[in-house]
Amino acid sequence: MADDSTTLELTRSELREVAGYAVACARPALAIFERERPDDQRPRAAIDAAQVFADGGERTKALRDNAWAAHRAAQETRDAGQSAASDAARAAGHACGAAFLHPLAKATQVKHILGSAAHAARALELSAGDDPAVGAGHIAQSRILAHPVVVDVLRRYPAAPHGGGRIGELIRQLDTSLR
Repeated sequence: MADDSTTLELTRSELREVAGYAVACARPALAIFERERPDDQRPRAAIDAAQVFADGGERTKALRDNAWAAHRAAQETRDAGQSAASDAARAAGHACGAAFLHPLAKATQVKHILGSAAHAARALELSAGDDPAVGAGHIAQSRILAHPVVVDVLRRYPAAPHGGGRIGELIRQLDTSLR
């Protein structure tokens, strides 16, 4: 930890691992979005941009732009009553946003690490008729995907905060299982 107890040290390599993890967690839900909106490439572009960063690319404005675009796609699908597609797009947006994990020792930052997994899990369970077992299965798979570097980064932050509805529950389940 840095001298200031409210900040953490995060290397570019660690941010790449977190982003790569977020991509791996979000990718399975992408098909849900693309089934509903086959001509809308914003979530796929976000996942692709995050993968480029994870593979060694620069952390640029394009990452932020792709994250915001995926979140706009999530809002549009939510407004159209396509909840599963909305969470799938939100998972993609969080994958891109993982590259911008803040080095602040705050529980709210945990969503930058685990948000893509939670939203993908929710998309998958909604797509399966709101079956929580499907979401739990994705959370279990996301636990397996977590590289030790991701777990180490996660452990530097306080536990995930309370609240946040079903997404918050999924984040806390994954957070607890990884710690």
